[in-house]
Amino acid sequence: MHTPVTIIGAGLGGLTLARVLHVHGIPVTVYEAESSPVARTQGGMLDIHDYNGQLALEAAGLMDEFHAIVLEGRLAMRVLDRDGTVLLDQPDDGTGGRPEVQRADLRQILLDSLPAGTVHWGHKVSGARALGEGRYEVAFADGGTVVTGMLVGADGAWSRVRPLLCDATPSYVGTSFVETYLFDADTRHPAAAKAVGGGSMLAPSPGKEIFAHRESGDTLHSYIALSKPLDWFAAVDFTDPAAVAARIAGEFDGWAPELTALITDGDTAPVLRPHYALPAEHRWDRVPGVTLVGDAAHLAAPNGEGANLATLDGAELGKALAAHPEDVDAALTEYEQAMFTRAAEIATFEGAEIHRIDSENNTAHALVAAFTQAEQTP
Repeated sequence: MHTPVTIIGAGLGGLTLARVLHVHGIPVTVYEAESSPVARTQGGMLDIHDYNGQLALEAAGLMDEFHAIVLEGRLAMRVLDRDGTVLLDQPDDGTGGRPEVQRADLRQILLDSLPAGTVHWGHKVSGARALGEGRYEVAFADGGTVVTGMLVGADGAWSRVRPLLCDATPSYVGTSFVETYLFDADTRHPAAAKAVGGGSMLAPSPGKEIFAHRESGDTLHSYIALSKPLDWFAAVDFTDPAAVAARIAGEFDGWAPELTALITDGDTAPVLRPHYALPAEHRWDRVPGVTLVGDAAHLAAPNGEGANLATLDGAELGKALAAHPEDVDAALTEYEQAMFTRAAEIATFEGAEIHRIDSENNTAHALVAAFTQAEQTP
């Protein structure tokens, strides 16, 4: 007999878990703070890897749907120096194992794969507490509550479920993105569009970098990374888009205009995205009937693996619960031991410190050398 599962959070990790549980006939309910699936934009492009994210989608039985939303050609990559010189220009030859999709499209195929009513929208969690004997009460901002014997926090960086397991909280890692969009780029922003190319473009420099991706619909999505304390960003008036663009662009004085145009010519107000992380070796002792997936479990600064790990967490937890119908704790122990190892390996990959944004090695030439060496290593 399977214990019904309560999931907090309808992001990629929570929805993948819900889908895998549904595939195995396990009752599941998801509670999400957002009022609807389209209450806010869902971020940009994701490269879904064949060694983790795609394994999760295979377990969810959604590979055909996944292939249908892949954006062809977006694996092309360029590395530019600050003066606009192209140092690396790799085309998308279709053989890569990390196809690109829009986050919103991926979330939608997961939502569409669930029975109507699985996700309860507009349920913002205010807290969770243990009732004893393996039961938990989740309280919502509207005053409602739900009691469950199997609770999963898929509720991101500031998880309301995490305090049931430990007292860890995320810390600012010293870098932030300022996010902008350029629409109809080929006709309205041709110089920037040419610089970015058909896929992604990275222009790194110690303490700062510009990263941009060509999304669907001729849209350029830019992430301007700066290694600055939070106080520095607090002094920037983000209610004044023009002033923000000028202030951020000032950090790139002397850079090629086609690069700084990704900041100054944005068609949307710049949005600040500070980066937080949990300790790389974050762990908790086994607590009956409750666990975490995705950023709630192992939040890290952007490294290209977050969405992939979240979906794999959800799939692996779902499979473990299906394999141990009479022993939830055995399932959670199996899942957590593998998940802790998986997350730590990503956080400490070789070379991670060398190419941090704030490193003196964060240059276009050093990055191209690293790519070249990796390709030559058998």
